[in-house]
Amino acid sequence: MGSSTSEDFSVLVLASDLGIDARPFLSQSDAAPEENWHDCPDEDFSDLEALQFFRLETGSDKSGNRIFRIVGKYFPAPVICGERLKRYVFHKIYSEMPEGPFCIVYFHSTVQKEDNNPGLTILRWIYEDLPSDSKDRLQAVYFIHPGLRSRLVIATLGRFLLSGGLYWKIKYVSRLQYLWEDIKKGDVEIPEFVQNHDDILEHRPLTDYGIEPDPFHLTEMPSTAYSLGRYEERWASKEFMS
Repeated sequence: MGSSTSEDFSVLVLASDLGIDARPFLSQSDAAPEENWHDCPDEDFSDLEALQFFRLETGSDKSGNRIFRIVGKYFPAPVICGERLKRYVFHKIYSEMPEGPFCIVYFHSTVQKEDNNPGLTILRWIYEDLPSDSKDRLQAVYFIHPGLRSRLVIATLGRFLLSGGLYWKIKYVSRLQYLWEDIKKGDVEIPEFVQNHDDILEHRPLTDYGIEPDPFHLTEMPSTAYSLGRYEERWASKEFMS
């Protein structure tokens, strides 16, 4: 227009038909002010503790990183609001693992998108609000039993929806036997249903990709259409029900 300013600016356009929650993409100045969630001593998380979907294990991986275990099947995605989950995650990290490097072992075994899928934008929202020192402390995310849809979404959209620091820390582990290359047996508790699912993959290795039949209907199956923001909306409208 013939004139310019010295200030830089940027424009981010989000496609509304993707159903993407815009909160993770807002800068601190754009986002609504939030309380400090690093410590929540007065909040009762006993209902979430009982689910055991996110807990600190006693062991470490072979690089010396303490282990936070996440069990996707236990994830209460449809019935817990995203902000409460965020406060809970922060509380666990700062009360149980206040310093030192850590890793995450995430069991995706038998996760169904209708019940357990929190959505990439919610996970990015939580990760991006961690202080930089906590992000640096997170050394690796071991993604156990990834399905076809999970691989495709992260491979195609992961670099856009996950920061580079998190994206490059994800390590796919298709079988438990490969997890033992990084973590000693016994240093992370394996739920029985995860072991059973792994046993099925011993004889039907393509079950997780929807190519071979799954007689017990244990795995997630590829879907022809889904919305990345579908469950974020449900999270915002529902509170956890015991």
